[in-house]
Amino acid sequence: MLRPSLLKLRDHHFFFQFRVLYRVFLLRVIDLELLSSDGDPSRLLGQFASVFCSLSFFCTFPVPFLIITRKPVPVPVAYMFEHFFIETTMTIAGLIGVLSWDAAFPDRRDRLVLGPLPVPSATLFLSKLAALFAAPLLAAGAFNLFAGFGWPLVFAVGVGSKFSLLRTLPVYWLTVAAAAAFMIFMVLAVQGIAANLLPRQIFLRLSAVMQAIALCFLLSSYFLGPSFNSPAALNAQEHQQILKWLPAYWFVGLFNQLNGSMHPELVPLAHRAWMALALSAAGALAAVFLSYFRMLPRIVEQPDIVPTLRSSFSFGSSLSSVITLFSLRTILRSRQHRMILSFYVGIGITVIFGFTHTKFARLTPSISPSQTTFLLSSILAVFLAVVALRIVIAVPISLRANWIFQATQVRPACLYHRAVRTSLLSLGVAPVVAILAVGFFVSDSFFVAGHLVIMALLGLMLVELCLFSFRKISFACSYLPGKANLHFAFWFTLLASIGWLKRAANAEAQILGSVSGFVLMGLCLASLAAALHKFSSLQAQNSQQIIFEEEAVPEIVSLKLNS
Repeated sequence: MLRPSLLKLRDHHFFFQFRVLYRVFLLRVIDLELLSSDGDPSRLLGQFASVFCSLSFFCTFPVPFLIITRKPVPVPVAYMFEHFFIETTMTIAGLIGVLSWDAAFPDRRDRLVLGPLPVPSATLFLSKLAALFAAPLLAAGAFNLFAGFGWPLVFAVGVGSKFSLLRTLPVYWLTVAAAAAFMIFMVLAVQGIAANLLPRQIFLRLSAVMQAIALCFLLSSYFLGPSFNSPAALNAQEHQQILKWLPAYWFVGLFNQLNGSMHPELVPLAHRAWMALALSAAGALAAVFLSYFRMLPRIVEQPDIVPTLRSSFSFGSSLSSVITLFSLRTILRSRQHRMILSFYVGIGITVIFGFTHTKFARLTPSISPSQTTFLLSSILAVFLAVVALRIVIAVPISLRANWIFQATQVRPACLYHRAVRTSLLSLGVAPVVAILAVGFFVSDSFFVAGHLVIMALLGLMLVELCLFSFRKISFACSYLPGKANLHFAFWFTLLASIGWLKRAANAEAQILGSVSGFVLMGLCLASLAAALHKFSSLQAQNSQQIIFEEEAVPEIVSLKLNS
């Protein structure tokens, strides 16, 4: 009689420990120390989920009009929408998987805190594995919340009997889940193989680069990938080599195979999907098992990062050098900031390549297409670099950095504002201008030199605009979710200003054709930059203190009535 009760008690402890560890590991996607005291991690997760649900809702708008016709959609249209939803789901799952890059394996804190406790290794492993799959699958499920019930109604029309929806609906969800799982398996496999083949210190250093490259690759391949949405295109011999590297089309074939709407051109794609799913799952599980057994002893025995030589770079005053070097090392070492910056870099690369390799960039016959491409991509690069860095520095690195800067603030707030300006110019504008200097080898020297001056002035103006209301130290102020709408303002401004940027590139190309035009344009931009600098400096001098803690706006406001 005692044995069943002991088994029941043991199962109860297992599920309790599993639930607690699962919640902790799931929230590792967000560093809770970065949030303000008024910040709620569930609110931040809810914001991301609401974004995906909103996209799903808008994607369902064509469904009622297609259902009313009661006719099967043409095959190319069906392929197009199937590919869109599968590829978007895979990209979302891959992005969340890359976002959780450092959370795939236990860190030093897990080993030191959970090691002495009577927590079985199996519980730790299963909870970590469940948390790794939960975040990407929840994001993929949020994106398909409405589309996953609307579009199967369209895909089921004309497939088999009138009860075909009973098969199409679960087949759709099974396909998107398999596609999302494939991306998670690939991320885990790549990370696990690198962790097992490289020494731990080298792996930790290369991990940041691998993470940034993976994120940029996912975004660029999603927006710039080729489209083969007709049976003829999928069956063309010249496209077969490309289709071997496009996994979204593999799962399109898998969906049609399970749905009973198979076409001959999809047969090899469906076979490749089954093979890829099996191989990626086996590789990911093997890599994770080996990493756990081999890395757990190394976590405590070996240091994470080998000490490097002290930097001797100077960026003006001592305070400016400290803030700039602190910002640079934060970007290089912090997972959250690398991810945010890599996201904007990936989007920037996509936008630049997308708009400079189309007819949009060549609408002015009197200007060379190469000049227009160079100028437009340069303007976009400067704009994206400054605004992306401004968004990144608003997210703190750690609670300890917040305390250190608060305790050591012995100088006026305007000097810290000047130091933050120096860091933005050094890390945002200067690298882009240095990269653009490569144009000296491929174009006219005066044209490139004038353009570099114009880009430097443009970067200076953007920095001053970004610092109008920024009364903080980079990476040292707590973050309050939902307070800043800079992300939405950024994307709205970028999409709305593409046409104006193209006109500005054409106008600059014409002005740089003469020395007098370049001098006049340089004087105008320099005057505008000086005015913005003066206005921003006056605002900084009027501020009495630096903001270290974001606070929510109180719901009750005093009217200051005299009694």
